[in-house]
Amino acid sequence: MKSKAVLSQTEVATILAAARAEAQANGWAVTIVVADDGGHPLALERLDGCAPIASYIATEKARSSALGRRETKGYEDMVNNGRSAFLSAPVVCSLEGGVPVVVDGQVIGSVGVSGVTAAQDAQIAKAGVAALAN
Repeated sequence: MKSKAVLSQTEVATILAAARAEAQANGWAVTIVVADDGGHPLALERLDGCAPIASYIATEKARSSALGRRETKGYEDMVNNGRSAFLSAPVVCSLEGGVPVVVDGQVIGSVGVSGVTAAQDAQIAKAGVAALAN
């Protein structure tokens, strides 16, 4: 039987704080979602001034990243490179900004961010994930 790490509220708080700090340092109003390995939200924070729709999109980015075990940018790249049929795939958000949390080669969760450009969303999500390595 295999075992793997899981995100506790301590790690979730660390991820949220680092992602929030990255967003605020750049003046970006976003929603940040941290999910478990099944894509279920563990935390959601919508910063002041962020549009309500971003809460839905960030959740879907986190879910897609966790379930797909990859960054959602890979899905966006597929669609942008002509694989438009992928838009009909179930349970997938094809927008950059979802980043998996990987520990010892295992995806244990993910971070989804929405509210600014796709690359900026990913920058914030990666800042959150990187905080676990410190």
